[in-house]
Amino acid sequence: MPRPPVLKPREICRVLESLGFLLARQRGSHMQYRHPDGRCTTIPNHPGRDVSPVLLRQIIKDIGLTIEEFLSHR
Repeated sequence: MPRPPVLKPREICRVLESLGFLLARQRGSHMQYRHPDGRCTTIPNHPGRDVSPVLLRQIIKDIGLTIEEFLSHR
């Protein structure tokens, strides 16, 4: 399994939106994305901070993809 890269929150949001996820709501700096089939995940959007590989792996797991599938939509 390849190591997930360090990405900016807006890059992750762009990939999620290309996969059909919609911004359901936002509370503070946490954005919740939902897919019409019921999958959901939360993306932290703290200014000036990247999303760590550990958290990115959990986000990818939440949406039911592999790291390779997620990165192919980048």
